[in-house]
Amino acid sequence: MQLFSHDLGIDLGTANVLIYVDGKGVVIREPAVVAVDKNTGNILEVGAAARNMLGRTPGNVVAMHPLKDGVISDHEMTVKMLQAFFREAAKSSLFTPKPRVVICVPSGVTEVEERTVINAAIDAGARRAYLIEEPLAAALGAGLDIKGPNGQMIVDIGCGTTDVAVLSLNGVAVSSSIKVAGDAFDEAIGRYVRRKHGVVIGQVTAEDVKIQIGSVFPRPETVSMNIKGRDAKTGMPRELTLLSSEIYQVLSRPAKQIADEVLSVLEQTSPELVSDISENGITLTGGCSQIWGMDRLLTEKTGVLCTLADDPDSCVAYGCGKSLAWINHMQEGPINIARKRMMRG
Repeated sequence: MQLFSHDLGIDLGTANVLIYVDGKGVVIREPAVVAVDKNTGNILEVGAAARNMLGRTPGNVVAMHPLKDGVISDHEMTVKMLQAFFREAAKSSLFTPKPRVVICVPSGVTEVEERTVINAAIDAGARRAYLIEEPLAAALGAGLDIKGPNGQMIVDIGCGTTDVAVLSLNGVAVSSSIKVAGDAFDEAIGRYVRRKHGVVIGQVTAEDVKIQIGSVFPRPETVSMNIKGRDAKTGMPRELTLLSSEIYQVLSRPAKQIADEVLSVLEQTSPELVSDISENGITLTGGCSQIWGMDRLLTEKTGVLCTLADDPDSCVAYGCGKSLAWINHMQEGPINIARKRMMRG
């Protein structure tokens, strides 16, 4: 008797890849980074080991993110990265046949981008590939009841994109996706430190600052953090102290863009669903939704209570995993999100 199917749910994120094995849960949680030897084209490391090499590699090695803004920017590297992760997932679940996979895509994805994701999964060794919209997967993973006609709103703030959607009857009623998310916050911090303090810092340091002292709502007390970087004028190493109050000023602009997008989705939503949302509240998922004060900011802007889902990092992966239950009824190939949106509009 077969206990578990050979199916995988994949959260193919800009920053991290999470793979859910049916019956096992999330078995792989690795940064979406690949380190390649430029001379031979061979993959040296993937995941955490490759992330540690970012900005630290010798001339012949390059560490890179094969995904940008939630979509694949380097097909070949994505395929090699997925192959490595599939091999690792196979170890933990004893399956030998090629797996069927459910992969999430952002709401703003085009048909061409959908096909790229499917081709990458097939080239990496999947038998069949099915797509699911990211906010739908996030809502399933967060445990929201989206079966009935009662409207639910989800805001999934990842690394490359922020997806905002209103869901009911197991489908997406209104959705939107913007390319303002974790990466935009990191870049804003890097630009500010260079402009204000004349110090150049790397992406990993900027992300640490965001996590440790970043906030998008005024903090009751100021916290500080010491960072090291390179002096822009002399090129020498330099250390400086950053305050949470200055980082709040830097992050408030991208945070406002996310809040505006949430308001614009609410404006396009039918009055009945809006009244459901005001009762049910808004659920935040995604790694970047954990920035200090994001729930408070959106609560203040929308007037609707916003709460952070349990384990927001993994919601999309768990949602992809839950959707494996009805994989036999899913449509294979592209799901034409862009065309559906045009018809709705």
